Amino acid sequence: MEERLERLVREAIAQQGMDRLRACNLLVDEILRSRRICRAPKGQSLDGIYLELYLQAREQLFHLVFQAIDNSTANNAVSLPSDDSKKLRKARSIAFKGWAALRDEAFRQILKDENIEKIALEAQGHPPQTRERQRAIAELLEAIRLSGKLCRPHQGKFSPDFYELIYEEAVNRTLTYVCQKIDKYDPSRTNKFMTWVNFRLDKLVIECRREFSPPNLQQLPSLAELENLPQPESPPSLHETIREYIEKDEEGIFRQKHIRNSPEANFRAIALAICSGKTWEHISADFGIQVPTLSSFFRRSCQKFSSQFKEYLENQIY
Repeated sequence: MEERLERLVREAIAQQGMDRLRACNLLVDEILRSRRICRAPKGQSLDGIYLELYLQAREQLFHLVFQAIDNSTANNAVSLPSDDSKKLRKARSIAFKGWAALRDEAFRQILKDENIEKIALEAQGHPPQTRERQRAIAELLEAIRLSGKLCRPHQGKFSPDFYELIYEEAVNRTLTYVCQKIDKYDPSRTNKFMTWVNFRLDKLVIECRREFSPPNLQQLPSLAELENLPQPESPPSLHETIREYIEKDEEGIFRQKHIRNSPEANFRAIALAICSGKTWEHISADFGIQVPTLSSFFRRSCQKFSSQFKEYLENQIY
């Protein structure tokens, strides 16, 4: 796909006028082949809300692509190595990621509250356990993530690393709630669908904080409170202390705790990946295991090892 995409880009740059418009249309169709939502089931055509959103996104993507091609022509920005080497493959990969980012941006721009709500109502319109509902739910969850409309509540109350840890888990639980409780959404009572989603996310961030934190760990003070405090020598952060403890794993208990039939997907490896800033999606791709399986395993493991974490922190900090 990357080679075909490269060829279409070159052709679009080389054309002018109506020929460039036609070339950009072919390029847009190629980019959309790897889209994450608005995909038709095998052997079927797009229809209904999925076709409506696809056409909106396609129109938006065309404008973005045409502008990018124009800018590339003006700046002579597109030049790839001519030899089939590692350098060429890397350049192709970078170029592909750039067009994929434009694709996601096009969908992000059209995934307004009313369009996301249409997908939610489509899901509600089909009986539970049917393929139609399962398809609508899958589209809805992907649309929520793509939209960029998930809030980030209570962000200033925790260290950045710890916040990312509990936030990713809270998002996964929120999407699970949406999947299981979609019929609870009532558009006559809630102004916007994403308001309903974000209300749940807000509560789950706090819930995850309680589960992931030692019982006697307090919330971080606000920025304003920090400015009024004297600055002592900085001890290792809670996040760094826990990360080092898991990484050393002197007794091997964290390596031994792994997902069934996947010893490489052990608690130590997953925890260190999270501490390094990787998202659940990246970790899922690394291990070839679905996000719900990973996050559920991680949550259970954190609960299992909570007494060890507490004891270690008390010895190190308290």
